[in-house]
Amino acid sequence: MSDDIILETYNVRKEFGALVAVADVSIRVVRGTLHSIIGPNGAGKTTFFNVVSGYLPATSGRIVYNGQDITQAPMHRRAHVGMGRSFQITNLFPNLTVLENIRLSHQAVGKNSFRLLRSHRRFGEHIDRADAIINRVGLTRYRDLPARTLAHGDQRKLELGMILAADPEMLLLDEPTAGMASDEVPELMALIQEIQAEGSKTVLLVEHNMNVVMNVSDMITVMHHGEVLAEGTPAEISSNETVQQAYLGNLYENLQEASDHA
Repeated sequence: MSDDIILETYNVRKEFGALVAVADVSIRVVRGTLHSIIGPNGAGKTTFFNVVSGYLPATSGRIVYNGQDITQAPMHRRAHVGMGRSFQITNLFPNLTVLENIRLSHQAVGKNSFRLLRSHRRFGEHIDRADAIINRVGLTRYRDLPARTLAHGDQRKLELGMILAADPEMLLLDEPTAGMASDEVPELMALIQEIQAEGSKTVLLVEHNMNVVMNVSDMITVMHHGEVLAEGTPAEISSNETVQQAYLGNLYENLQEASDHA
């Protein structure tokens, strides 16, 4: 693996009994880029994403992160080596405050990770870090409110803040705009791009919103029936005849429309 490649998969396969959800997928993600994975429902993109993040074990193949084979590493170990992920459904502690959600996320990867029940006053370092992240994701005025009281778009920001608490080198974002109102999407995606650029972070994104993908991606991998159908820049993907054939109908029209707005 060259220094400019942060993540590489080699013939990753995931089977559920007789069903092959991911069929020998190999991709390379360049360090510091925003790399999107798209495809119609049933394409295998979320299953592949779950295997890469350690949420599901691979049936076969290899996953290499920063030159280290993490194929067998559990999800929490991948967090410790610099990978942070979100889920399609917000993964928060609803009855805890915004501050407590982010503070616990920061604490979980630190030396006090097994002392979660000690007085919060003894964790000034974690609180300071949490406050900085709260400010960065634009949730300062909600600092002391329970997470369940936030609007859905702000809950997505909080989830992003919880990922950032561990200061991962790579963010794995699974449908970050799912369930969001259309007018909330640009603000969240702008925030993700800013965080990526500021910290030279790499983002691997699974997203159904074509406008989002075409406007923010450096590279796009298109999956279809569990396989890689095509890979390239947004311009290359929008003009790819194989992709056009796979996306005939409304999906293809969405792809063309997104390309026109890119």
